[in-house]
Amino acid sequence: MSALLEVKDVVTAYGKIEALKGVSLEVQQGSITCLLGPNGAGKTTLMMSTAGILRPRSGSIQFAGAEIAGAAPHAIVARGIALVPENRLVFPGMTVTENLRAGAYQRADKAEIEAHIERMFARFAPLKARATQLGGTLSGGEQQMLSVARALMSRPRLLLMDEPSLGLAPLIVDEIFRIIAELNKDGTTIFLVEQNAHMALKVANHFYLIEQGKVTFSGDPGSLAEDEVIRRAYLGSARA
Repeated sequence: MSALLEVKDVVTAYGKIEALKGVSLEVQQGSITCLLGPNGAGKTTLMMSTAGILRPRSGSIQFAGAEIAGAAPHAIVARGIALVPENRLVFPGMTVTENLRAGAYQRADKAEIEAHIERMFARFAPLKARATQLGGTLSGGEQQMLSVARALMSRPRLLLMDEPSLGLAPLIVDEIFRIIAELNKDGTTIFLVEQNAHMALKVANHFYLIEQGKVTFSGDPGSLAEDEVIRRAYLGSARA
């Protein structure tokens, strides 16, 4: 595999406070890469820096060999990156179908967009029955499915997912991770921020740990499970 996303020495700050303090990592083409870390470690900041919502103060972010650090969000979407944000952030006053069309706002192929919406309804079956329902009236699990489906409407090569299981019931979490594995199997590279390390271990190929704005661990699932500190913090003290 080759690196689809390369982050090198990225510093992103809120005023004088550096949230990312020289972060470097790679996401390999075709992989599911998971970023772990405590609250406030910089996980969401890295996602938003990659998506163009925040502008790094310094460092490099390359996607498919092209520099994207500091590029506008719409330009990054056009290159093939889509973000599923933390807390879902569906458009509450728009219907499910309108939310999906919004995800394709840069596309001009109207007939194919409508066909793509039908494919999203086939993949995310609960949404089809809610097609004319307002996004804000959906359950948490349905909103997460809609957020993922909306991101997929831009036909991304890389899907950024920020805490997709946050606040969801266990059965819905299982379904979300089943969808993540399916999307990856279908060819989408996924960069995942997730607190549920047990679920992430079932699907991810590589893990990074970020603490206080710095990457402190990089390894495969086996080395993650063997790391004493990480196991106690994220997997419980007992060995699986």
